[in-house]
Amino acid sequence: MADPRPTGEHIVHSFDDELKALTVTLMQMGGMAETQLASAIDAVAKRDGRLAEKVIEADQQVDDLDQQVDTLVTRLFALRQPMAVDLRVVLTGLRMSGDIERIGDYAKNVAKRAIVLSQHPPLPTVYGVVRMATLVRQRFKEVLDAYAERDVDKAVSVWQRDAEVDELYNSLFREVLTYMMEDPRTITVGTHLLFIAKNLERIGDLATNIAEYIHFMVEGARIEHERPKGDETSLVKAPDEDIATANGGNDEP
Repeated sequence: MADPRPTGEHIVHSFDDELKALTVTLMQMGGMAETQLASAIDAVAKRDGRLAEKVIEADQQVDDLDQQVDTLVTRLFALRQPMAVDLRVVLTGLRMSGDIERIGDYAKNVAKRAIVLSQHPPLPTVYGVVRMATLVRQRFKEVLDAYAERDVDKAVSVWQRDAEVDELYNSLFREVLTYMMEDPRTITVGTHLLFIAKNLERIGDLATNIAEYIHFMVEGARIEHERPKGDETSLVKAPDEDIATANGGNDEP
């Protein structure tokens, strides 16, 4: 295995300090996004609009850390001209930062929908959403640990299990659609649950992206095999009402 340490014996020790600062900032950013995701799902499960509002307000903190990473990376490229492993570490940091920022955005989007859901009677499928969120959060935590430990095996393990999230999403998608087709009064709640589930599926994809970045950073090569996927929702017929209208046709935050 290639030496993944970003802090080899550099002549300029401040270079090591800057690479360490990049890692620390990314871990702080990842931990904050993970907390945001957990709080957003708690807001859904507990129908807690105030908690959801706190998640929305705290999103700026993740964005601020993303800007810090961008500044660190710009400085490293401008002053250090990193090469070999160091270059891969810097590139990985830049890519990870963007994906973690997106995870924070998805958590914020879940929180926004939690506010709406708190004002309507719940559907039993909300517990399926919570189960899916728990799995996605665990994958995200594992990949952050893999980055901190420079553990490529742990990263690949997350990558290999991406289809599990897709399978949960497929099952939940069909279950929610069934409720919506059988009782039109559930369409509003069902629509928001579907978008939450899609946000969670995308977070799972982003965690898998990060796993690929870690493999590249440590090994200097991409994962050779095709990413395992299992999202079949595009093949499922939706109810007559266009559920996309609830979000302007966009499942993005």
